[in-house]
Amino acid sequence: MPDLTHEYLKAAFATQSLFEDKTWRLSPAAWPLTPAQVAQLEQIGAACVEFHAALETLYLRSALGKNLLRNKPLLAPWVADYLDRGKPPALIAHARDPKNRGQFPTVLRPDLLLTDDGFALTELDSVPGGIGLTAFLNKLYGGDTDRAVLGHGGAMVENFHAALAALKPAARNPLIALLVSDEAATYRPEMLWLAEQLQRLGRRVFCLRPEDVFPLGSELFFDVEGTPEKIDIIYRFFELFDWANVKVGREILEAWQNGAVAIAPPMRPFQEEKLALALFHHHLLGEFWAEHLGGRSLQLLRELIPQSWIMDPAPLPPGAVLDGPRIGGRALNDWRDLIGASQKERDLIIKISGFHETAWGARSVVLGSDCSREEWQQGVEQALKLAPTNLHVLQEYRKPKRVSHPLYEKAGAGQPSVSSAAGPAKAEASAKAGRLRLCPYYFVVGGQARLSGALATFCPPDKKIIHGMVDAALLPCRVLSLT
Repeated sequence: MPDLTHEYLKAAFATQSLFEDKTWRLSPAAWPLTPAQVAQLEQIGAACVEFHAALETLYLRSALGKNLLRNKPLLAPWVADYLDRGKPPALIAHARDPKNRGQFPTVLRPDLLLTDDGFALTELDSVPGGIGLTAFLNKLYGGDTDRAVLGHGGAMVENFHAALAALKPAARNPLIALLVSDEAATYRPEMLWLAEQLQRLGRRVFCLRPEDVFPLGSELFFDVEGTPEKIDIIYRFFELFDWANVKVGREILEAWQNGAVAIAPPMRPFQEEKLALALFHHHLLGEFWAEHLGGRSLQLLRELIPQSWIMDPAPLPPGAVLDGPRIGGRALNDWRDLIGASQKERDLIIKISGFHETAWGARSVVLGSDCSREEWQQGVEQALKLAPTNLHVLQEYRKPKRVSHPLYEKAGAGQPSVSSAAGPAKAEASAKAGRLRLCPYYFVVGGQARLSGALATFCPPDKKIIHGMVDAALLPCRVLSLT
């Protein structure tokens, strides 16, 4: 795979905006993955599908007051209470509707940090951004034929469509609406690009705003040059905290109830809660996960998911201690004991679990070892204050290791070039140190996770929390040859 010049990359991004008002660093080369790493990514995809199936069982049996284990009594009504907390009753009822049984996210994207001990899975997103961007980068760096690119030949675009079309198997070429809310407008350009790519393949896929959709009878339509077109499948590109702002929300639910439209991902709030990863580590639920996950997936998730706890400030009886980290060598009696932790003991992250406008984009994240004691105290107190409606998760911080990758010195995608009186200076690439987050994209078809690409976010080494930012590089991935 030849390196791409700065001029070529700048020209490509100048004609296609993938993120609204976003810029990033450019690199001549895709991120390299070893065949062993790719094989592990395949296993992670299968484990994530199993995890969602087990989570559904856990949630529904908890909500119905049913026993969780086969041969041993275990009731856990508190699980459903955690997952339903702060949610509108209508969405809770919809999540539990028998028609939704077995309905799982069609797109899964874990956030994987590359550490000295391998990958660490810090989140599992079921409404991820970056699908169109990653597909675009795959084509940009690998064209249509370079098999070294993970997701080469349009695999992301085609598998994205296959996962959605499978929801209406009787429809030969279903009409799919990619519904992007105003809250998620940053990602609208990449969804428009995805729709255009699929239209070129003869697929009926359109990127719409919620206000573009209207009901006729029990079905949903949108207007195409004065002619109403019936929608078969909605891909909702918004998280459920934004549901109240979707003006046709009631009509969408009615059309789903009538079987007129399929919705992906399912509108089941428990599938969007970060605290699900803390439930995986909960000491009372170990036997449940062991019963409902295959041995390989169970072991893999135990290795990948950092120790996590739910910050529930419910009062404890005298002498009881919390299921949480130890501070000063002692178990916690109150979450406020975290405030007195030393900086070394604060290698912990606090983040809101979900169903809130700060639950994406690292906006609620507080890293204890990277902030002042006052900021850490504010993070702890904010988590406990919001607990009646929005629970927070406390997670062990696994530090990404330092790695290197070539970057261009000049401004990134969407930024003006630097020039001089003698004309534009040629951009040169050089190896830079940094830390990596890897986001593989899986499209679920027939219960199987299809690994279709991965987005690498390469940040400067001084950035402890890795996410898309102006001084990060966003890259596709390539597979290194065994020879």
